[in-house]
Amino acid sequence: MTDTVLPRRLTPRARRVVQAVLYETLAVLLVTPALMWLFQRSPGSALGLSVAMSAVALAWNYGFNFMFERWEAVQAVRGRSLARRVAHGIGFEGGLVLWLVPLMAWWLDISLWHAFVADLGILAFFLVYTVVFTWVFDRVFGLPESAAAPRAD
Repeated sequence: MTDTVLPRRLTPRARRVVQAVLYETLAVLLVTPALMWLFQRSPGSALGLSVAMSAVALAWNYGFNFMFERWEAVQAVRGRSLARRVAHGIGFEGGLVLWLVPLMAWWLDISLWHAFVADLGILAFFLVYTVVFTWVFDRVFGLPESAAAPRAD
């Protein structure tokens, strides 16, 4: 049995782009209604904030995954264990907080502290979402070269 649904692998760059775009598109669809409800914002304002947060996250996603895969490529143990997936999710979301809290504070006209507290709920959702999404993505597209077992040539 194979670990991938698709018959061929993407190049590392194409894989990162496809992963980031799919991740953020689904995130906007999930987050916009939550922002409307949580912050009592109009659909346009919630969508605007969701898209702005997504744009920041898209750039961070691409950069973080590039750095993570470079680190992963030099590890002695290949593959993506649950621990490695959780570390990936924590690293991604932890870095994202540094970018999104100021954006949320400005957009919602609230203090950085209130934006940070508000972001904790979003962070909890996205921590689980990130781990599940990357697992599903890897099942569909296969592991990246950095995590694949070395070939016996």
